[in-house]
Amino acid sequence: MVISVPRLVIAAPSSGSGKTTVATGLMAAFASRGLAVSPHKVGPDYIDPGYHALATGRVGRNLDAYLCGTELIAPLFAHGARGCDLAVVEGVMGLYDGAAGEGELASTAQVAKLLRAPVVLVVDASSQSRSVAALVHGFASWDPEVRVSGVILNKVGSSRHEEMLREALDESGVPVLGCLRRAAQVDTPARHLGLVPVAERRSDAVDAVGAMAEQVRRGCDLDALYALARGAGELSGAAWDAAAAVVSSPPPPLPVPSLGAAAPTPPHRPERPRPQTPDGLRVVAVAGGAAFTFSYAEHAELLTAAGAEVVTFDPLRDEQLPDGTHGLVIGGGFPEVYAPELSANEPLRKAVAELAFGGAPVAAECAGLLYLSRELDGQPMCGVLDVSARMSERLTLGYRDAVAVSDSALAVAGTRMRGHEFHRTVVEPGAGAAPAWGVRAPERRVEGFVQQGVHASYLHTHWASQPGVARRFVERCRTS
Repeated sequence: MVISVPRLVIAAPSSGSGKTTVATGLMAAFASRGLAVSPHKVGPDYIDPGYHALATGRVGRNLDAYLCGTELIAPLFAHGARGCDLAVVEGVMGLYDGAAGEGELASTAQVAKLLRAPVVLVVDASSQSRSVAALVHGFASWDPEVRVSGVILNKVGSSRHEEMLREALDESGVPVLGCLRRAAQVDTPARHLGLVPVAERRSDAVDAVGAMAEQVRRGCDLDALYALARGAGELSGAAWDAAAAVVSSPPPPLPVPSLGAAAPTPPHRPERPRPQTPDGLRVVAVAGGAAFTFSYAEHAELLTAAGAEVVTFDPLRDEQLPDGTHGLVIGGGFPEVYAPELSANEPLRKAVAELAFGGAPVAAECAGLLYLSRELDGQPMCGVLDVSARMSERLTLGYRDAVAVSDSALAVAGTRMRGHEFHRTVVEPGAGAAPAWGVRAPERRVEGFVQQGVHASYLHTHWASQPGVARRFVERCRTS
């Protein structure tokens, strides 16, 4: 199979240069021309893909060489870009920044090389003039395999400033494909973990994306950018397929009734059978809404391919789990922002506890861990785990190399996975009698909880790297 989707990688010398504004604006501007635009984000970030989805009407997808391995970057890209006229890939941090101590691994530069895609460098020109040429020359010449094929100048102060910048870049040999002036209306609000997700500010986010598109239309040469994208080299290989990935994954050992440490039965647990669903399907409820916005699209696709019916629910609004729920997935998000509202929804908290204490499989990552705790910043949560969670001043951030310590509904002990942590909360204690993961770096430790069917941890993982996780989880749904 040959992959020939026109594509661009939008990169920058550093964070804060305007990659998200330019990438999202380009996506929306090209989509308004009637093109089917496939949005992608380098790295583990969940928030930017929400803005990308708003700009294109398609699911934003991540390309993370650390979490998934370099061999999956092109297949995952082809899966997301199937049938599209153009793909726009937003980079992460600076062009050559990757996983700490791992060289180019997981950098925008590495992903651009794996995709054989031209790079457009977004430069914050607000405090420079002729020096911009030296900066661009350095980035363009650092790695000959990275094709820095154009520059978009951001935060330009005036017509005279633009003229000086263009004159300097004439000598660099890298063409200027856009020039954007400072514009407050394209700014998006941020807080302790970055931009505020789309789900929390839908109307304002729509306006912001519209403003980004208009700024890009006015300041960028869209025809030249599309021509550059069409010059991307062909890729060979098959697109990633969830069904094929699940079939080829090792068959899961039959789960046992109780995994890890036993938990006390809550007084409100009812004795009732779970309803069956047609054709042997099992409903897997996935938390969504404003408090739980972090998930990778491939997780739901893998669960579906493994035989689940995936149904989304909102813990802020829904008082019961979806009918027929046999398993529960609670990903990342900002429950700390919504702790009073989550606590006030007592019927759903009880329903989650009943499901978990009944032995059903529950996969909880980061925000999900907080929601399953006894309390979060003093607000009662589901009480599935006997831990207390609270906000802290310390940011915990980085990739992790992990191994499953305990048999769980997700993996057998000894399974290796890579993950990512990103939070300003702590839970006490940090690990249960049966921990979820052993983490090797930056310090050796165990973390998380395996309790009956519950697997709860701070670690965000990408199941495309281990499709057997979804297969095992759904199998547990059938037998619990």
